[in-house]
Amino acid sequence: MQSERVASRSADQRDSSRESRNGTPQLDAVSLAIIQQLQEDGRRPYAAIGKAVGLSEAAVRQRVQKLLDQGVMQIVAVTDPLTVGFRRQAMVGIHVEGDVESIADVLTDMSEVEYVVMTAGSFDILAEIVCEDDDHLLDVINKRIRALPGVRSTESFVYMKLKKQTYMWGTR
Repeated sequence: MQSERVASRSADQRDSSRESRNGTPQLDAVSLAIIQQLQEDGRRPYAAIGKAVGLSEAAVRQRVQKLLDQGVMQIVAVTDPLTVGFRRQAMVGIHVEGDVESIADVLTDMSEVEYVVMTAGSFDILAEIVCEDDDHLLDVINKRIRALPGVRSTESFVYMKLKKQTYMWGTR
């Protein structure tokens, strides 16, 4: 019995992920199950998660902290921007001359930019912008994004109504 507890405890404490060749963590089935539990309810108690995945509360807490530290996941309050004073959202498509990654890096440092992705397609970069109003959006696009060396052109897609926003894509 004692050896089973020791074996179980050491299994709980083992690394829940190892880095793959490209530097991203490879997650085991238990870590993926923990992530899935938190995607369903980010406030779910560690004891309830532990019961669902077969670990102690302490082991779940340790794994969650490691997943947070590795940047695998974030636990945040997702708000509706309209209800917290941000009346204008837009997706901005950006055409770039030269180094796309350097422009993407600058965009990530702008507080109004919530999402940046480098793409293959009509645009080099897509950036989601959340602003207080139209004047604020105009200032961000015209004076800050278009002014960046290497930005050739932009096209803005102003959000009229947000119909769906979810982060429930699960795990693989």
